[in-house]
Amino acid sequence: MSVTAPAGFHAAGVAAGLKSTGNPDVAVVVNRGPRKVGAAVFTSNRAKANPILWSQQAIRDGVVEAIVLNSGGANCFTGSFGFQTAHLTAERAAELLGVSAGDIQVCSTGLIGTGDQAFRDRVLAGTEAAISALSADGGGDAARAIMTTDSRPKESTHRGEGWTIGGMAKGAGMLAPGLATMLVVLTTDAVLTADEADRHLRAATRVSFDRLDSDGCMSTNDQVTLMASGASGVVPDPDAFRAAIIAVCTDLAIQLQSDAEGASHDIAIEVIHAASEDDAVEVGRAVARNNLFKAAIFGNDPNWGRVLAAIGTTAAEFDPYAVDVTMNGVRVCSAGEPDQPRELVDLTPRATTVLIDLKAGEASATIYTNDLTHDYVHENSAYSS
Repeated sequence: MSVTAPAGFHAAGVAAGLKSTGNPDVAVVVNRGPRKVGAAVFTSNRAKANPILWSQQAIRDGVVEAIVLNSGGANCFTGSFGFQTAHLTAERAAELLGVSAGDIQVCSTGLIGTGDQAFRDRVLAGTEAAISALSADGGGDAARAIMTTDSRPKESTHRGEGWTIGGMAKGAGMLAPGLATMLVVLTTDAVLTADEADRHLRAATRVSFDRLDSDGCMSTNDQVTLMASGASGVVPDPDAFRAAIIAVCTDLAIQLQSDAEGASHDIAIEVIHAASEDDAVEVGRAVARNNLFKAAIFGNDPNWGRVLAAIGTTAAEFDPYAVDVTMNGVRVCSAGEPDQPRELVDLTPRATTVLIDLKAGEASATIYTNDLTHDYVHENSAYSS
């Protein structure tokens, strides 16, 4: 049920002909209230798709009645026609739901540069069909409708003390901070103000989606939206709710990581004893984006020298000749020198851990990435063909 697990939400996913496969490609999630609280975070890429430009304006009042999402076309770099398409999508949904267009969020995902009249017509028709099909059991269909190169839908649910959080996500490539090429919808029936929703969402994305760095490529269409219906009538304990939404976002982020295009290893890079959390993130991200390291992991080669070379490019505070590196439980480097034989490291499992001890402080952070494979190169060399 995912996004319809909390009380007060209906959803649907339908096929509107945007995908050549005939699979569902338009989703709608509606907040039935009584509250219509919303918050959203967007890609930090300066190049933003038209739905992002629309949604950034629409979210300013902290009210979200519904969100319309399509796969099969990014509606990015499609000019004023593309922005009008996003606007018309919101207006069509608003008309059918009897609400204001300014309270409708719009999301798109797919190939950049696509968004002609046929695309517009199909999105609008799909919006109408999805709204006609809305139900309390429609969360699964909605999660399938937003998939592009995903091999499976991503859903998560958490039940708290009288309230629930649900979530769905899509994403399999361009997974880098500023979100990923991801669309995420989170719902809750907890009673929240708009400011509370915004603070909880930003705290959660900071330590989950923003630390997913599969391939170092940032999308133009990323959006994570939280809608709160207040239908439970329960005001949650702030700390409990914060922990729960972090858990849901982290679960979805890990699902995105495990479905990354062509990947054969899911790599968790944990940086400990850093001088600051920012330093820990910078060091972890430097390794996650190092193609030599990622290629070595693909080849099951515990080449820890590439880890040290990567972190040496950062401005983080540490002594590179004091660092320890442990790979899948084997400390292969101690104080910048060889430790246990690299032959002891088994990199055949998909799950891979790299522990980097900077010995510079008490802060820590984990970055999630994948290896660089032949399949990734093949899939992305033929993405638009």
